[in-house]
Amino acid sequence: MGKEKTVSASHEPVNRLFRVVFIKPSHYDDEGYIIRWGWSCIPSNTLACLYGITQSLNQSRQLGKNIEVIIDVYDETNQRIPVKSIIRQLKSSGPREGIVCMAGVQSNQFPRAIDLARQFRTEGIEVLIGGFHVSGCLSMLEAVPDDLKAAMEEGITLVAGEVEESLGEIFIDVINGRLKRLYNYMKDLPALEGQPPPILPMKVISRYVGTLTTFDAGRGCPFDCSFCTIINVQGKKSRGRSADDIEWIIRENHRRGITRYFITDDDFARNRNWESIFDRMIALREKEGLKISFTLQVDTACHRLSRFIEKAGKAGCTKVFLGMESVNPESLKATGKKQNHVEEYREMLQAWRRSNVVTYAGYIIGFPNDTYESVMRDVEILKRELPLDLVEFFVLTPLPGSEDHQTLVKNRVWLDPDMNKYDTEHPCQKHPKLSQEEWIRTYQAAWKSFYTFEHIKTIFRRRWSEGHSIGKILGAMIWFCGAVFIEGVHPLQAGIIRRKHRSERRPGTRIESRITFAWRRIREVTLTTAKAIRLALKLHFIRRKVEREGPRGSYIDLAITPVAPKRRDLHAISVELPLSIKEMSKSKADKI
Repeated sequence: MGKEKTVSASHEPVNRLFRVVFIKPSHYDDEGYIIRWGWSCIPSNTLACLYGITQSLNQSRQLGKNIEVIIDVYDETNQRIPVKSIIRQLKSSGPREGIVCMAGVQSNQFPRAIDLARQFRTEGIEVLIGGFHVSGCLSMLEAVPDDLKAAMEEGITLVAGEVEESLGEIFIDVINGRLKRLYNYMKDLPALEGQPPPILPMKVISRYVGTLTTFDAGRGCPFDCSFCTIINVQGKKSRGRSADDIEWIIRENHRRGITRYFITDDDFARNRNWESIFDRMIALREKEGLKISFTLQVDTACHRLSRFIEKAGKAGCTKVFLGMESVNPESLKATGKKQNHVEEYREMLQAWRRSNVVTYAGYIIGFPNDTYESVMRDVEILKRELPLDLVEFFVLTPLPGSEDHQTLVKNRVWLDPDMNKYDTEHPCQKHPKLSQEEWIRTYQAAWKSFYTFEHIKTIFRRRWSEGHSIGKILGAMIWFCGAVFIEGVHPLQAGIIRRKHRSERRPGTRIESRITFAWRRIREVTLTTAKAIRLALKLHFIRRKVEREGPRGSYIDLAITPVAPKRRDLHAISVELPLSIKEMSKSKADKI
């Protein structure tokens, strides 16, 4: 099954404890309250990786033969951070006996991470902040931005890059009282094969919907999308875990009763080990009866890989997220997303559906040529011509670490200074054709247009006609509609039972009185619950109505009309496409 993932612990007597507290911060909503749930959506793979690395350091006694590491893990998206309790624990041990690590901090989470860090720094506790914001800024900007400078001036340590081979050195610096204010490992991207596996404790996993966990089978992406941060933080070269590594992760989680995964590779189809990993997972499912199901992220050219989709289905893939981004070839070309071929979308989606995989697509709003009218037209194309089960809309955001952000900074173009808004839901730059208000209106209208009850009925009809269960997407449909139209958040930030605490509001925002806060929360919870029940009943009613309409196979529309196989040249495929997509592809075809 491969080599062991940890080194056996020394039997030397332990007389010193070193406490490591990992915190995944959330971020603030538009009212300044922390976005937190009773159960949240997707675990942080960074937390899982850091927990696994630190466990390995403890078992190998790398920090010292007489030092035992105590690990605490918190995810603020589903847990209130017990700041005072953590401070008491760390201060009782001594100034060099522990550290707080803000893990996997994205740009929109950086303000909240700083607010948490200040509470610990006030008490003299060392704090690290790592993640895509720090790494992205240091990888792409000529000068360190003001927010990172301010953090270091306040005594916060920043970590850029991946720390599989470096985390022990940082902890030893803490123990020896020589912690630096910046550790930059951006040029030292480690190989992943044989590295400590990403694992989370059960008490952490139990706080996620469906007892879901994560692992990264690989890192890096070979493409050149200008809005992407992955290629500049994790690199363009594929670095992957071996099939042995993945088998160990699956067996260890299976032993603990965990069978559902979100595989966090930005594009699993470009993982060099994809086939050996799928083959191993298929063997575990078919020969040993292990229950495995997972969600993948892939590009829209994945169907060109021989047997990729077929093997994904056999390995346990139940959902796939596709970086579609647009149906406008000019928008895709302008952002460097040359791997997307609009004229092949339908063929690719139908291939996934034949393997009974639920299809999600990411769709970006705010490309330079976008207008309200053009986006609404594109959404109609999505609805009418492409067999998508679910679509996630995003506002084009110049995330630190992307080429877009780098270019705007170099050209001194205005960018919103509030990093909390860089959540792909808020416009953070000026648009050549849309005002900020029109941009937000367009984004909201896209959600409303795609998720009408009439189109949801069409989605259900397609699945039922193809012989698939509607129940497989009913829960996801409730989740998406509930998140956007009831809770007012993106589905990826959603959860079950919103939790708010009166005193935990963004600094500078007024704290409400107890009576005002209590009354407002009672009203919010009551209305939200009523709307959620009504939505669930409505969608269940639509499902039952579709199932009673007629036998399977009796419904057909443009999106599920089969595309002739083995016809991938542009001219041959465009003959079978409806007029709207043909027209958008015409200029590209003329050039070819």
